[in-house]
Amino acid sequence: MINVTELKKEYKTGKQTVAVLKGVDFSVKKGEFVCIIGPSGSGKTTLLHLLGGLDQPSAGSIQLDSTNITSKSEKARTIIRRKKIGLIFQNYQLLPTLTIYENIVFPLHADGKKVPPGKVEELLKTVDLTGFEKRFPNELSGGQQQRVAIARSLIHEPAILLADEPTGNLDRQRSSDTLDLLAKFHQERKQTIVMVTHDMFAAGYADRIVLFKDGAIEAEVTREDEDYAKFLSRFMA
Repeated sequence: MINVTELKKEYKTGKQTVAVLKGVDFSVKKGEFVCIIGPSGSGKTTLLHLLGGLDQPSAGSIQLDSTNITSKSEKARTIIRRKKIGLIFQNYQLLPTLTIYENIVFPLHADGKKVPPGKVEELLKTVDLTGFEKRFPNELSGGQQQRVAIARSLIHEPAILLADEPTGNLDRQRSSDTLDLLAKFHQERKQTIVMVTHDMFAAGYADRIVLFKDGAIEAEVTREDEDYAKFLSRFMA
C-alpha cells in the first residue's frame, strides 16, 4: 500500500542545509496499522506529511497504492489525497463556521462529489455522535471534535489513513476513546493506518512500531515479535 525508497528531505536555513530525513526506506502493507515514534525533531511528522502529499521530498520516491506521488504536481497530489488519503491532525482542523455535518462532508464537496444517502449518519453513529449534525465545533469537547475529524477523514473511504498525534490534545480517557475508534476501523474494515505519536500507550495499539531518530529508522518491532513487550516497556519507562 505504501512504499518509500531512499527518501530525503532537506531544508535551507540561511546558508545552512538541515537534513530532516536521511534516505529512509519504509513500507506498509494493506490493512496494516503502523505507528511511528521518536523524539521531537526526529523526522516522523515530516515523513507523514510527505506520505500525505502535503510536501515534496528532496530526493527519493513515495508510492501510494501503486501511484508514485513524488512525480506529481501539487494539484495532482491534492486530487490523490482527496481520493486515497484520510488525514487526522492533533488540532482537529474543523471549520468553525460549518456544522458538524458540513465539516464531515467537506472533502466530498471539495471534490465535487455527492454525499451517499445515510453515509454521514452511519459515520456519526460509529463515532458515537448521533444527533450532533447541526451543532458547531465550539459546542463540542476536544474528544468529540477529534471524533468528528475521524469521521471526516473516512467520508470518502480512503485507502490510507494518516494520523498525526491524534491524541496529543486529549486526556487519557479521551485518548483511549480515540484509539479504540482507530483500532475498530482497522480491525473491522481492514483500514490501513499510519500514526505518528510520542505516546507509547498509543503506540501499543499498532501492529508494528517504527522508531525514528535523527532522520532515520533506528529500530522496529511487530506484535508477533518476542521483544514486542520489552520494546514497549523500554520506551514507556
